[in-house]
Amino acid sequence: MPENTTRTRRCPDCDDFPTVAITTGHRTPNGARQTITVTCRTCHGTGTVPRRPVEVSA
Repeated sequence: MPENTTRTRRCPDCDDFPTVAITTGHRTPNGARQTITVTCRTCHGTGTVPRRPVEVSA
């Protein structure tokens, strides 16, 4: 049975939740909660990061 040796590209900072909505504690004029959208600084909202280049020893 072959082993799965592929490395995941999931962002370590946001753990694949790159964009979240945070409530500010205020209400809009129609009574809904006011939220702001925040994206991960590391992956810029993609949820993945580039793989490290493989170093080859000579």
